[in-house]
Amino acid sequence: MAEGKNLVGVDIGSSSIKVCQLKEVRKGHSLAKVAYAPLAPQTVVDGHVMNSGAVVEALSRAFHDHKIKQRDVALSVSGQSVIIRKITVPHMTPQELEEQIQWEAEQHIPFDIKDVHVDYEVLRRRPEAGQMDLLLVAAKKEEINDYANIAREAKLKPLLVDIDAFTVQNSFEAWRGIPQDQIVALINVGASLSSLNVLAGGVSAFTRDIANGGQTITEEIQKQLGAPFEQAELYKTGSNTDDGAVVPKQVVDIVTGACDGIAAEIQRSLDFFLATTGEGELGRIFLTGGSANLPQLVTAIERRSRVPVEVFFPTEKLTVEPRDVDPLLVQARSAQLAVALGLALRKDKEKRA
Repeated sequence: MAEGKNLVGVDIGSSSIKVCQLKEVRKGHSLAKVAYAPLAPQTVVDGHVMNSGAVVEALSRAFHDHKIKQRDVALSVSGQSVIIRKITVPHMTPQELEEQIQWEAEQHIPFDIKDVHVDYEVLRRRPEAGQMDLLLVAAKKEEINDYANIAREAKLKPLLVDIDAFTVQNSFEAWRGIPQDQIVALINVGASLSSLNVLAGGVSAFTRDIANGGQTITEEIQKQLGAPFEQAELYKTGSNTDDGAVVPKQVVDIVTGACDGIAAEIQRSLDFFLATTGEGELGRIFLTGGSANLPQLVTAIERRSRVPVEVFFPTEKLTVEPRDVDPLLVQARSAQLAVALGLALRKDKEKRA
C-alpha cells in the first residue's frame, strides 16, 4: 500500500543516468520531468560505482539542467550485491513472519546476514497446505550505502532503494497489466547487465541478473574494426559519425553475432527456469532497455526461445508535460526509462500490504 507523493526515480546505470518524475492526473500519470546524462566508460562497472565524483556531478547537472525541484528520490541496485530467492515457509501471521524473517534469510542468503539489508514480499498464502510462498531479497549494505551517499552528495534525499528487475515489473504492471493466465518474461537489457524476471500467475517466479548487455556489442565493434568507443556506439545504432563517416558494411554482421551471444545467455537462464520450476511453458517475452531498439537482438531472442518477443516502451501510454519535457528525448530514450519510471511510481509513504 502506498500513499503520499510520488518519488523521483533515479536510475544510475553503467552507461548513463536516467531520471523521471511523474505527476498524477485524472487518467493516471503524466511524465512531468525526464533527464538523461551519459556516463564515461568504466564509471559504473557491474553495478559498482568506480568513480563516485563523476556520478555525483552528472546527477547534480541532470537535476539542475532539467529544473527538477523535488529532492526525495528512489534508487535501485542490481548485480552481484543482490540476492533474490523464492522460498516456502510455514504459514504464519504477519507479526510472526516479521519476527522469523531474519532466521529464514540466514538459511537462504549466501552473505553474512550482518552485511545485508533483508526485505520480503508474500507472493501466495496456501493455508490449506499450511504454507506460504515468499520472495526474499537481500542487498549488501555497502552497495546501498554507496548509492545513497552519492544521492546525498548531489543534494538529494534518498528514501527508498529497489531492485532493477522489480522496478521494470512496476512499469509493466502500471501500463500493460500483468497477465494472470500466461507466463511472461520481462528482460531489461542494460549496458553491462541485463535483468530477467519471469512472471507466473501474476507474480515473480524467477529472477536473474545476466552479466551481459549492449556494451558487449560496442566492444565487439571496437575490437573488430579498431574504432574508438564513441564511434563504435554510433555504428551500433546505425548512425553516421560526427565527421560524416558512413557505417561500415561489416557492422551488421558484428552486431548480429554479438546479439546472438546475448540471446544465448538469456536462453540459458530461461532453460534453467523451465527445467527447475515446473511452472509450465513460457508464453511471451517483453524486451526493454537501450539495446531493445536493435532488431537483431529481438530476432535472436525470438529464434532461440521460440516464443514471441515484443519490445516494451514504458512511456507508450504516458502523456507528456510539453512545457517541461522534450518529446524527442522521450521518444529516443523510451526503452531506457523502464527502471527510472518504475522507481517514480513509488511513494514517500509506503507500508507492507
